[in-house]
Amino acid sequence: MNILGISAFYHDSAACLVQDGRIVSAAQEERFTRKKHDYRFPSNACGFCLNYSGLKISDIDIVAFYDKPFLKFERLLETYLTYSPKGLASFIKAMPLWIKQKLWMKELIKTELGFTGQVLFPEHHQSHAASAFFASPFSEAAIITMDGVGEWTTTSIGYGEENTLRILADIKFPHSIGLLYSAFTYYTGFKVNSGEYKVMGLAPYGEPKYVDLIMNKLIDLKEDGSFKLNMKYFDFAAGLTMTNNRFHKLFGGNPRKPESKLTQKEMDIARSIQDVTEEAMLRTAREAKKITGKEYLCLAGGVALNCVANGKILREEIFKDIWIQPAAGDAGGALGAALFVWHQYLGNERKIPGRMDSQNGSYLGPEYSNDFIKEYLEKNSIPFEFIENNQIPSRIAELLNAGNVIGWFEGRMEFGPRALGARSIIGDARSPKMQEVMNIKIKFRESFRPFAPSVLEEKVNEYFEIDRPSPYMLLVAEVKKSRQKPMTDEQKSFFGIQKLNVLRSDIPAVTHIDYSARIQTVSKETNPLYHAALSEFDRKYGCGVIVNTSFNVRGEPIVCSPEDAFRCFMRTDMDYLIMGNFMLDKKTQTPLKEDTDWRNEFELD
Repeated sequence: MNILGISAFYHDSAACLVQDGRIVSAAQEERFTRKKHDYRFPSNACGFCLNYSGLKISDIDIVAFYDKPFLKFERLLETYLTYSPKGLASFIKAMPLWIKQKLWMKELIKTELGFTGQVLFPEHHQSHAASAFFASPFSEAAIITMDGVGEWTTTSIGYGEENTLRILADIKFPHSIGLLYSAFTYYTGFKVNSGEYKVMGLAPYGEPKYVDLIMNKLIDLKEDGSFKLNMKYFDFAAGLTMTNNRFHKLFGGNPRKPESKLTQKEMDIARSIQDVTEEAMLRTAREAKKITGKEYLCLAGGVALNCVANGKILREEIFKDIWIQPAAGDAGGALGAALFVWHQYLGNERKIPGRMDSQNGSYLGPEYSNDFIKEYLEKNSIPFEFIENNQIPSRIAELLNAGNVIGWFEGRMEFGPRALGARSIIGDARSPKMQEVMNIKIKFRESFRPFAPSVLEEKVNEYFEIDRPSPYMLLVAEVKKSRQKPMTDEQKSFFGIQKLNVLRSDIPAVTHIDYSARIQTVSKETNPLYHAALSEFDRKYGCGVIVNTSFNVRGEPIVCSPEDAFRCFMRTDMDYLIMGNFMLDKKTQTPLKEDTDWRNEFELD
């Protein structure tokens, strides 16, 4: 049986194919259209999923959409009525699209796909819960979903057993940890629904000066993790912005203008909302343990991408282990909807593949053959060197050791927001200059942003304070004490961005200013070539860790095709690009001829 899962029309549209309960393919629409967080119907992603398995739309048995449009419409209408006449401008903006398109989702899906079969609509948080539990390695687990908002629900606690899941408790709109965090994302001058991870990265530069203010004025957080927001400070329920003048007065001024200089105030605010979010997630996790009695936890929803909070839940040992859906946001809803239909709606049994989850390392996107890559290179007269498979790890290790930055384009593209060694930019983690070089010359992004390490799974506890795999870059842990370099008294007195260039460990390029790192463990089973390259770097140079950042520049989606990769390579100061068995050296390339400044092509976030 072929089930096509779809998420669309909010942000991060995606599609996935589940065949007889097995996750075969999944991709976000943005990777094909090159429009970051593309929310439109995922025509290209659907086409990829079908083509990858050699299917026609007539081969699809069921299409599963990730939420219930009529429930969402009900929430919008009730919210506008509650806040009227204040929400009139927002109402006028939203309604035409709903009345013309979104209310008729079944017909729209059938028209877009040319599909004549059954279309099913799980609830939004059921889709999130299914994406977390049914893809996990656990036969039983508590489940927490936490995001901005689905139809009505913003947070839920439930549990899964074998092929069923059940939601036990939820919190409803407008009370939302995701929207609270997004309000501060907006206030600190970053883009909502894409800049939240910047707030998380900025937090260690600040002090938690505003925690009491947030807890006293903005959120009533109970011991069981339930909460209410004080809506007189927010505008998102019916307005066109996240915060209002009361909020601005409370925090001493208007929101920071995007792209303007960051001050200590933004750093302290980021730290404060991060601390509050961590506390809310910890209390919710304890309550989930209490009411389900389960030994394991699964997480999904956009807030589950907060890897710092995830790491704290793990270290608190509330559960024996946790598993987070790699595509925890709305893109993963497509996968969850399909899995929900297969297991819960159709009642099919679940086969758990031993210690591994069923996400296949999240390598679920397109891949390109050597023949395809060679044809592209030759057609465009691009100089290259062919390297045999068994020589790739050694060459990569040598280039990394020499301080080069390499574009790594190998195998199937990752599903979810993280690059995991298929569409990555890699460098030497031992280099004290690598973070600055990558931020300024490669990624064209803010200097405070940390980089993640890829580390050999079997050696992770030699470098970091963690005793288990973290394959999806969704757990933060501290660098091993033995590898840390203590700060001098003068360095300890530094504030804010002054802390950035302090050497903190023997792997400084992946050590954040609080000695933490967002870890990706690399497994021989799921990515043998990437594992071989890291192993060779470790064998030759005594380091089983490298820098791994996503293969894109700021404002652009992660690259999908060889053409995307080449264009990104040529527009940055990357030194080498490897695609399949083909190595490109920047020194031998002819510069791109472009009439416009390419950075204007993408919306900066």
